[in-house]
Amino acid sequence: MGGFPTQDTSALDLPDLLPKQGSAETSGAESQPKKKICCACPETKKLRDECIVEHGEEACAKWIEAHRMCLRAEGFSV
Repeated sequence: MGGFPTQDTSALDLPDLLPKQGSAETSGAESQPKKKICCACPETKKLRDECIVEHGEEACAKWIEAHRMCLRAEGFSV
């Protein structure tokens, strides 16, 4: 049910889900995110949320951290 992968995801390449470091324009206000936090990182957010619903928060630390890393790459302090 849902789109959560059921196979072993230990070899999943999480950096592919993160925004590219050089893709955003860098200006003096680099610490200012360009998006609202609710709209940033939809791919990792979806995986995190589906995992938590299906398996509980304790089993989803990998997806939670991947989403946090993505948010930080977007300029959010989480």
